[in-house]
Amino acid sequence: MKRALWTVLVIVLLLGATVVTLNLRDEDPLTEAQISATPELIARGEYLARAGNCMGCHTARGGAPYAGGRGIDTPFGLVYSSNLTPDAATGLGQWTPAHFWRALHNGRSRDGRLLYPAFPYTNYTLVTREDADALYAYLRSLKPVLQSNRTHGLRFPFNTQPALAVWRALYFSPDRPTQDTTKSPEWNRGAYLVQGLGHCNACHGSRNALGATGGTLDLGGGLIPMQNWYAPSLSDPHEAGVAEWSPQQIAELLKNGVTSQASVLGPMAEVVGGSTQHLSDADLRAMATYLQALPPTRNEPVRRPAADSVVLDRGAKLYADHCADCHGDKGEGAAGIYPALAGNRAVTMASPANLVRVVLEGGFAPSTTGNPRPYGMPPFATVLNSADTAAVLSYVRSAWGNQGGAVPEIEVNRYR
Repeated sequence: MKRALWTVLVIVLLLGATVVTLNLRDEDPLTEAQISATPELIARGEYLARAGNCMGCHTARGGAPYAGGRGIDTPFGLVYSSNLTPDAATGLGQWTPAHFWRALHNGRSRDGRLLYPAFPYTNYTLVTREDADALYAYLRSLKPVLQSNRTHGLRFPFNTQPALAVWRALYFSPDRPTQDTTKSPEWNRGAYLVQGLGHCNACHGSRNALGATGGTLDLGGGLIPMQNWYAPSLSDPHEAGVAEWSPQQIAELLKNGVTSQASVLGPMAEVVGGSTQHLSDADLRAMATYLQALPPTRNEPVRRPAADSVVLDRGAKLYADHCADCHGDKGEGAAGIYPALAGNRAVTMASPANLVRVVLEGGFAPSTTGNPRPYGMPPFATVLNSADTAAVLSYVRSAWGNQGGAVPEIEVNRYR
């Protein structure tokens, strides 16, 4: 029996070593391309960088654009974004177009080192070589910034290349965009943007214990790691599904951050402010067409008990004192200014994470060309304790016909 167990163990170790070796070995040939960095190509690259919201991650707060250094918190430690300016010592100055393409398509750095998937090459692998070259031309046109890349703060063994090689063997395979001939060109363009450069599933997909999503088609919603914001399902009509919306309404939300149906807050406000508001109407409509056509799904609802009368009475008083002036005595809101809470699916979603964050930290829509001076909600973290927050949210989720159920105090503490 012992010999059999040792034999199995040796086989497993050999297979593991083979997987690691194959992933660490750089088998992706570098195919160089001659790029003429015309003003048109640079402008196209700048547009694509907006579509991918590259500056959002590759710019530290108060730092130079694209110079990197922003810390991205993960369950495995901190990952710092890299310098994308053309500085020869610390940026992309020594990178060729082929190096850049390989980073996007295969998740490898200039020296062949495996990149961490906080850089979403699992999505960018779907970017075409032509678009990668345009992005490269734009980044090379930026002013060089001498700023060394910071060392990641990942825990062992997640800070090792062999561990990353195993992760890639399990969850990543280089891919290329394809055209679905049964769909319209507009739908295919939307799929390219949503699945690839837009990397929407990086937030709107669920993640397993090793941080992997279900793939670029997974838009079923999930809690954003370490941020405690819930990115709702884009296919569930009870969350953020838009099958019943018109393409124009979806495009309006992506462009302005607010419509008569909804407004964006939290991480999505950053996406609209830094990315989607700058996209062309044609591309926004293409994304809308793709999102509207997603097959409807339904996340299993959480059966929440109703709050007891003492909690609801307390919540009603807190609502009257702090919320009714803006949101109305009956949760009706004010059109174009303060969202209605009655019948609002963002209020009654199974996860109350976003409600907790908004109440405690405030809620602010992005400033956009179509909505340059958005109304916001002040934070109440210094006014309401966890029990108060649980009470007012339980009341709002149960009043005026809402059927969201109670929010226990322990759950407020989890998300705050």
